[in-house]
Amino acid sequence: MDSKYKLHGAFSWCELLTTDAEEAKRFYSKLFNWTLEPAPMPGMEYTLVKYGGEQMGGIMDIPPEAKGMPPHWGVYVTVDDVDATAKLATEMGGKICMGPHDIPGVGRFCVLQDPQGAMINVITYLKQEE
Repeated sequence: MDSKYKLHGAFSWCELLTTDAEEAKRFYSKLFNWTLEPAPMPGMEYTLVKYGGEQMGGIMDIPPEAKGMPPHWGVYVTVDDVDATAKLATEMGGKICMGPHDIPGVGRFCVLQDPQGAMINVITYLKQEE
């Protein structure tokens, strides 16, 4: 991932949560000529989405704890400190939908909702050695 996407405030990832990941992978890979790469994570199957050799997102089935959620694309915005961002969001009238927690080998993220009801994911990536 290009380092500019790891700057505070930059959109950095797109992720599809869906009821049928296999069908979604077939649809989107053909529609947009995306390359898909399996990237299993603990307790779930995850597929990386690549375009032009660059990772840009992922596709996964909606997890059991979110059953009933409609399929949707979510975006991630990079932040310097997920915990501080979550705290600031609540101070400003936002809500925490999923509190900060770690993604092994990736970073720390949480899901926020703004005062108008729109949801967004924020993430602090692990420092990668150059």
